[in-house]
Formats: sequence, C-alpha cells, structure tokens
Amino acid sequence: MTTPAETLEALLRQQHPAQHNPPAFDPAGTPAEPLPLFVTWFAEATEAGQPEPHTLSLATVDPDNSPDVRTVTLRGADERGWRVATRADSRKGHHLAATPKAALGFYWPSRARQIRIRGPVLPASPEESRADLHARSTGALAAALTGHQSAPLASLDELADASRAAWRTAEADPERDVPQWTVYIVAATEVEFWQNDPARRHLRLAYRRPSPESTTWTKQLLWP
Repeated sequence: MTTPAETLEALLRQQHPAQHNPPAFDPAGTPAEPLPLFVTWFAEATEAGQPEPHTLSLATVDPDNSPDVRTVTLRGADERGWRVATRADSRKGHHLAATPKAALGFYWPSRARQIRIRGPVLPASPEESRADLHARSTGALAAALTGHQSAPLASLDELADASRAAWRTAEADPERDVPQWTVYIVAATEVEFWQNDPARRHLRLAYRRPSPESTTWTKQLLWP
C-alpha cells in the first residue's frame, strides 16, 4: 500500500519548473528607490493576466520567536512602506505587537518574477485604518465585525450564526466602526526583485537602506 509520503514524492517528481521567456530586465536602468520599480512590475503582472497580483505572503514571528506565514492582500504602498491590514486582536496583530517586524513575499509566475520585502512595522493612524475598512466590500466589513480570528471554534453553526449577525449589521450600517481594525505599514529596509532565467542564472537585485528614516537606498546584485 502506498503511503501518503510516497504518493507525494511521486507527484513531486512529476513537477518541473515552468519554462518562461522572461521579460527584459536591465538592472542598470532601475530607479534609485524600489517603489517605482515595484509599481512597474505590479502593472506588468496585471497586464499579463496574473490572477490576484495583490495577494502576498505575510511572515511574522510569535512571542516565542516561532515563524508564521499566511496570505493577505496589499492595501497600498507609498514613501512610508507597504500596507496590509487586519484586526489588532488577530494572531497577526498579536505577533506584530510583540515583534513589530515582518516580511512580505509576492510571486507572479505570469512574469516569472517575485519580490521580497522586509522591515519594521508601524500601525497607521485610526483614521487611516477606518478609511481602509470602509473602502472594502460589505463582506469584508462583516468578516471584520465577526472577529474572533484564530480563536477556537466550537462548531460551524456558531460561525454561521455570528456571520449572519455581522452581515446584517454591515448591510444596515456600512459605516460601522471596528476599533480593532488596523492598517500596518511595513517600512521596508530591504526590497529584493527576482527575475527568472531559464538557464538558472536568476537575476536578483536588492535595495537596502540602514533604517526607515533614511532616504538613501543602495542597490546590489546578488548571486542566485
């Protein structure tokens, strides 16, 4: 009888790296700061039909310094950093309160590219967090109102009842505030752009700065 591990191993052997014709990317022509290049790559991924290019992996550490990761959506980016959002009383929120540092990972196979971002994390103002929540869909507001994220759940019926009540509130009062809702700004000190190469000579360009307060970035090519 085949074990689950053997089944997985057989499936993994069937997988092969996708063969792409990577788009042109000349590091010599890149901007002095990473955000303009990020926006360019994001736009190109969107134009290439990349599904949900705004989704990303958010990595945090818990109070015991054990890593954790999950998929969230990008809420924006500016000179302060890249923004994500969640309830402050969620597992992510507790992690960021204990250790206000995070890493973000974007992967866009349609362009054979990925971007990695690391840096300290700061909460945005309550006004900005409130505006973010109310720019979302009714369903997003209902989910934020439901709360209890990552807490033990007694039954699916309990979830259904709480969700129905939250939907009723969200539909009746679309401006309802959720004080726990928080936008978090990842004030990047490192941003790496990775471009696939069919010969495995992958191109890696890293932007670094000593602190979020610094306005001067350095650029460095990295071995693949």
